[in-house]
Amino acid sequence: MAEKLKITLIKSTIGQVPKNRATVEAMGLRKINQTVELPDNASTRGQIQKVRHMVKVEEV
Repeated sequence: MAEKLKITLIKSTIGQVPKNRATVEAMGLRKINQTVELPDNASTRGQIQKVRHMVKVEEV
């Protein structure tokens, strides 16, 4: 596994389930095409799994 994951928001949170919106915001993503680097661990992977239709993930 990689040390960090590069996560980019590619779809708007408008019209999404409130739980998914909260997950995206908790990851530090606010705008479309914004990218954050998060550690590659079980909790981050779980967040990604919940909103996988809205984000793009790359291993760094």
